[in-house]
Amino acid sequence: MKMKAFLSFIFSIALFFLIITFSIALPIFCRYFYYAHIGPLSLSEASGFTAEEIKDSYNLVLDYLTLPNKEFSTGVMAYSAEGKAHFADCKALFTLNTTVLLASTLLIIILLSLKKIKGYKAFTLGKHSAAFYSALAAVILPVGVGILASADFNKAFTVFHTLFFPGKTNWIFNPYTDEIINVLPQQFFMNCAILIGASILTLSLSILLSEKKRMRKEK
Repeated sequence: MKMKAFLSFIFSIALFFLIITFSIALPIFCRYFYYAHIGPLSLSEASGFTAEEIKDSYNLVLDYLTLPNKEFSTGVMAYSAEGKAHFADCKALFTLNTTVLLASTLLIIILLSLKKIKGYKAFTLGKHSAAFYSALAAVILPVGVGILASADFNKAFTVFHTLFFPGKTNWIFNPYTDEIINVLPQQFFMNCAILIGASILTLSLSILLSEKKRMRKEK
């Protein structure tokens, strides 16, 4: 029983991180999400670059952020040393998210395999499944952040950068020396936050509803 409780606890933590990192990865790896903003946000008019040039610059930046051994480039757009340094900081966070996503996925696969080998019906903590606690913890995050962001997104945006890039101001771009910022408006980042929050809520609520059905069957 102690082993089952321990494995259930580890499973709960791994699933929590899987939900969070998977949701964060959505706007990062689904590049069409960004492409869909080019027209509606009039990015060509705002920046003076064509839609194809914007896509090319965005893809080069995302390649640098998500792939190993890629040189930094913004295509036809100018960039400064400060801007490049900020993207280097971002790359470290992107790499961390991908690493945790892959590690949590692998850990869950291993734990489910152990569960099958040991003949456990389910990972549980008390009367609830381990997944229930993962979902409950995950659902609190977007709700709390959403409340703060809806009150003042500009302030939330600043607080986010202050927390994740402590002591640095290179995230404050000059639109003349770092032209990429002209095609990365705050509205896009707000929509990314909405997509992440919606994904977390959808995954978490699906687990919670599944748990509710499971408990009804047991009764």
